[in-house]
Amino acid sequence: MDTSFDEITQAMTAYFDGFYDGDVDTLKTVFHPSCHLFSAADGPLQDDDMETVYARVAGRPSGASQNDVRRDLILSIDKSGPESALVKVQIAIGPKLFTDYLNFLRIDGRWQIISKIYTYVLLTAVLAQAAE
Repeated sequence: MDTSFDEITQAMTAYFDGFYDGDVDTLKTVFHPSCHLFSAADGPLQDDDMETVYARVAGRPSGASQNDVRRDLILSIDKSGPESALVKVQIAIGPKLFTDYLNFLRIDGRWQIISKIYTYVLLTAVLAQAAE
């Protein structure tokens, strides 16, 4: 029986919890150390390695400490083989609602994010549009 979708979903729980709680150790369970995060949402290409990401997470107030409403959702899981998948998610962090494309590889018996691209919109704009 193929359990990979359940395993990927469990990895996503760590992803969402790690960002919401500001817990770098939890995030390290799902991100491969070689992972890079890429975005052009603010203009030029932004390419962050994991140490940069972990420092940013550790240096800001967590959603949990701010009592933020959790807004995290798996939009799709596209498994293209026994060892690779693309997961599209939305997650709110602070004032932004991110859409993330997470490239997963099954390495050493577990699903790990090997690269991520993302963009965002302001959460206030999304909430205002939903109220219309």
